Amino acid sequence: MYLKRKIDEYLVNWHKDVDHLPLIVSGARQVGKTEAIRHFAKLQYPHIVELNFIEEPQYKSILEEGYKVESVVKLISRINPSFRFVPGKTLIFFDEIQTFPDIATTLKFFKQDGRYDVICSGSLLGLHYKQIASHSVGYKTDYEMRSFDFEEFLWGMGYPEDIADDMLQHLRENKPFSQLEMTKYSSLFMDYILLGGMPAVLVDFVKNKTFERVPSIQKQLLTDYRGDIRKYVEGIEQTRIIAVFDHIASQLAKENKKYQFSQIARGARSREYFGCVEWLRDAGVVTICHCLNFPELPLTGNYDETKYKLYVADTGLLLAMLDEEASDDLRRNKNLGIYKGALYENFVGEALSKSGYELFYYRREDGTLEEDFFVRTADELLPVEVKAGNAVSRSLRNLIASEHYPSIKHGIKFAHANIGKTDTITTFPYFCAFLLKRYLKGLIS
Repeated sequence: MYLKRKIDEYLVNWHKDVDHLPLIVSGARQVGKTEAIRHFAKLQYPHIVELNFIEEPQYKSILEEGYKVESVVKLISRINPSFRFVPGKTLIFFDEIQTFPDIATTLKFFKQDGRYDVICSGSLLGLHYKQIASHSVGYKTDYEMRSFDFEEFLWGMGYPEDIADDMLQHLRENKPFSQLEMTKYSSLFMDYILLGGMPAVLVDFVKNKTFERVPSIQKQLLTDYRGDIRKYVEGIEQTRIIAVFDHIASQLAKENKKYQFSQIARGARSREYFGCVEWLRDAGVVTICHCLNFPELPLTGNYDETKYKLYVADTGLLLAMLDEEASDDLRRNKNLGIYKGALYENFVGEALSKSGYELFYYRREDGTLEEDFFVRTADELLPVEVKAGNAVSRSLRNLIASEHYPSIKHGIKFAHANIGKTDTITTFPYFCAFLLKRYLKGLIS
C-alpha cells in the first residue's frame, strides 16, 4: 500500500523541468524515501535502473573504469544485462548512497551527458552524506524527506488533498471550528500523536484500523535506530550517542526541559557529549531547540550553543521510548500526567520543524520567564506557547506587555481549545500547528 506524500508533487515538478539536475533525496532511516521514488518512477519512466548499494554491494565496482557515463552504464549492464538504457526514457536510481559516496561524483557527468535522469537516495545516518554533498556541488538538487506530517496523515486517512486549505481558512478568518469539526480533528490528532509519522506504522494502521501492532512496530524502529548507531559509530561515542537518545523522553518530562548531560552520567560535561547531539541531529533522529540569549530579533546567532532542548523527530517514536506502563496509559488517554505536556510540546516542535522553522526557546536564568518556541515574521518576533490545558501563562503576557521586548507585540498559543483571538494573543487547536507558517505568510501578503 502506498500513501500519498508531499514529495510526490515535488518529484513530478522536478521531472517536468527540462533543465533539472540529478536529485538527491536524503532523510532519516525508514521515512519512506525508496517507496516514494519507486512510486514516482513507475508512473513516469518506461525503464528504471535501480541499484541498492547495501543489498547489492557488487554494484560498488561500477566506477572501476572512471566516472563517465559510458563506463558506468557499461559496468552496470555487465552485472545485470537485463537493464535497458533508453535515452530520455530511463531513470537511474542509486539507493543507499551513504555507503558509497563516490557515486555522487558521477552526477556531474550524467548532467553533462543528458541522456538519463538520475535520482539518488541516502540515509542521513553516519558521516558520509557530507562527503556526498562535497562531491557533487553545482550538479545536484537536494530534497530532505521527513516522516509523515499531520497533513499527510489526513490524506492517508482518506481526507481530500484540500483539507488543509479549509482548515487554514478558519485560521485566517478567525472562525472557530464547529463542535463536529473539533471532535473529528481532535480525535485524528490524538491518533496521530500515538502513531507518529513513520510509514511502517501508518500503513499498518490504515490497513488494519487498529493499534494492535503499533507498539511492536514502533519498538522495532527504535531497535533498528540503535542498531544503526552501533553500525556507524565505534567506541565510547557509540555508548554516548545511545545514552543521549534514550534520555530525551525523561528530560522532556521535567519542568526545566533544557537537556542536562548530568542526568546521563555523574560528572558528564556538555563538551564531551555535544558531538553526539550533532550526530543525532545530522542523522535526522532529533531536533535541537536552541535557547535564545534574549528574546529579540535577529534569531540567527542570538542563542547559547550550550543550552538547548532535544525533541524526537517523530512524536510516535517518543511515545515508544516511554516505559510500558506510561505508554499504555497514554494510549488509553488517561493518567497522562507529566508526559502530556512533553508530548504536545514535541508534536508542535516537530510540526514547526517540518514546516521549515529552526527551533528556539527562552528561559531566564532564575526561571521566572520562559517560552516554548519563537518564530518570526518580517518585523516581529512571535512567542509560541504550548499548553496542556487552555490557560495563558504569565510569561507570555509579560513578553507581550513589557517594554523590554520591543520585537514582541503578539503571541500564539496552541492548546486544547478552539480558535480564539484577543488583541495580542491568538489561540489555535494543537492540530493546526502544521499550518502556522502558511497562516503567518498569509498575514504578510
